[in-house]
Amino acid sequence: MTGAKISILTLGVEDLEQSLSFYQKLGWKNSTHSQDSVKFMQGNNIVLGLYGRAALAEDANADETNPPSGQFPNVVMAINLASEADVDAFFKLAIDAGASPQKNPEKAFWGGYSSYIRDPDGHYWEIAYNPFVKFDADGNLVLEAAT
Repeated sequence: MTGAKISILTLGVEDLEQSLSFYQKLGWKNSTHSQDSVKFMQGNNIVLGLYGRAALAEDANADETNPPSGQFPNVVMAINLASEADVDAFFKLAIDAGASPQKNPEKAFWGGYSSYIRDPDGHYWEIAYNPFVKFDADGNLVLEAAT
């Protein structure tokens, strides 16, 4: 068994092709593992899965396939970048690709710089710069272990 690691993050979406196009514009790469009913996109050290919302709920044996409109999903994915300028540029890229702005980039109370977007299906993404964390040579976020 390996250490704690997320290998695939699957999002339930309404329109696979629209979501595929949106995430490709943000730099995710479609893969040969994609099928008509599910798309698998390669990112840096993680795969993004896109699956029809109702089909994903059925696959998970979930009772509810459509939460009440406007309900906060209690899940936010984050993209951490190396500078405030990178946050500004990625925020603009996401909006141009079809995201909805949730919170414009701004200085954060914790000392960093962050913004929020919603993808075409309403999934929340934080786009942030945290001056207190480091990246390895491959651009992966590295956190120091607590003692």
